Amino acid sequence: MPVSSLPVARALNLLVISAVLIACVVRAGNAEARRRLDTDADRQYIVHDGIKRSYVVRLPAAASDRTHRLPLVLVLHGGGGNATFAESMTGFTRVAQAEGFIVVYPEGTGRRPGMMLTWNAGHCCGHAMRGNIDDVGFIRELLDSLAARYPVDPRRIYATGMSNGGMMVHRLGIELSDRIAAIAPVVATVFGDEARPAQAVSALIINGQLDRNVPPGGGPPRDRFNAWDGTPALPAGRQAAFWAGADQCGSAHESRDASGSLHLTYACANGKAVESYLLADSGHAWPGGEGGRRRGDQPDTSFDATAVIWNFFQSQFK
Repeated sequence: MPVSSLPVARALNLLVISAVLIACVVRAGNAEARRRLDTDADRQYIVHDGIKRSYVVRLPAAASDRTHRLPLVLVLHGGGGNATFAESMTGFTRVAQAEGFIVVYPEGTGRRPGMMLTWNAGHCCGHAMRGNIDDVGFIRELLDSLAARYPVDPRRIYATGMSNGGMMVHRLGIELSDRIAAIAPVVATVFGDEARPAQAVSALIINGQLDRNVPPGGGPPRDRFNAWDGTPALPAGRQAAFWAGADQCGSAHESRDASGSLHLTYACANGKAVESYLLADSGHAWPGGEGGRRRGDQPDTSFDATAVIWNFFQSQFK
């Protein structure tokens, strides 16, 4: 080999070695994520509609007293996520331990266990939508199972989630209105063709003005990722109006903070509440949460969605 080609050869060798090392690190990271999923002592399973479904339960110390009923919060991951991602992203376990409520992280379905899991929210998303997976039935059966095993207060059952998980939360509020007291979908949508819930359900809706996956002005996603069936999303304001109409609310009171974020509050019948936030500096992320997820944006650190959601849930009862 000519002397002049030696540096080039060494550089190519280094590139190959680096690529191999990076691939190994990525595989190791994926393996570690799967290991944590498989060995989590709080991971449990039920079989619904012939499919083995998984979820993670985090109990506060107060759960040891079976005579004292506790609130239950369901936290649904986004499309492509899982329980581990939802837990780390939202920080709900930390709040549950401090405030004394049960938090459960159910998982959607995918073609491979624990990988690229989605929810059948009707018009979205992915594997669950295409396979018409009965996710509403799964959550209903899960609530029955949790109530039989833990001191769950049936009047204080709540659901929150992000993106595809938030869309599923909208659907749960509509189709499980007999069980759920309040919902809080984050960077999600309803599509406008849903039936009204049979019972009133309080709703807190959080969207980001900079969101390109679920545009606050409605319509299809503005980026190249589209897991929907082509049905356009409703604008953020009409999402709140959907729940305000279902809960027999009056007109909205509008306020804005210094950043330009919009907060709508409705006065509703029978002690129910509907609120919405359209955050000026927030995109497709859990505000105040952990960022860095694929297809997402960095979270807006000026707004703590988890704290705001729990504060809203605390005053809502079935």
